[in-house]
Amino acid sequence: MHIKNDKFTPNSKKLIAILFTLFFILYLKYKPYNGIVDVHSAVKTLFYLYFFIINQTLGIIHESGHGVCYILHCPQFITALNGTIFQWALPLFIAIYYKKRGNKVAYSIALFILAISMDYTAWYISTSNEGLYMPASKSFLGVDGYHDFNYILTSLGLLKYYKAISILVKIASIVLMFYAYFKLILNTLLDGKNNI
Repeated sequence: MHIKNDKFTPNSKKLIAILFTLFFILYLKYKPYNGIVDVHSAVKTLFYLYFFIINQTLGIIHESGHGVCYILHCPQFITALNGTIFQWALPLFIAIYYKKRGNKVAYSIALFILAISMDYTAWYISTSNEGLYMPASKSFLGVDGYHDFNYILTSLGLLKYYKAISILVKIASIVLMFYAYFKLILNTLLDGKNNI
């Protein structure tokens, strides 16, 4: 069942498209996954603030996935994997929700956030050879933590392929990111006249 419910005006779509374009360009240039970020401009400061909010929200969702398994006493492998499952599932379900309601703008933004989550996961996988424990400097929680993908890939006998797996996830995230971006731009340009 498809319900038409796109409540954005043409002007609000244009503003969202402009802000989205700015964020997309800054994201491709400045993804601050590791280390301290040196910010020199107001635009970069706003971008890092926005990225920080998205990243921390996805981090909380990620840790919630682990938390569900702690409550349900899941096997260790499922507990390690469930953080990423939750982190990807939330924006995916939001995208599906808005697609079913005909809100193409919100659908595109949710897909883009899923792509950011996947891109972050690709980076996380790329660090899985560094050991079973992640230092506090790289941990979402700010403390030494368990490295999910070191454990997952080691359990599956795939740790030696961590670079290839990371690259595949990265490619998928970039494809999804461009798809979501162009879907939003096309919707803005066509102003919802065509069902794209």
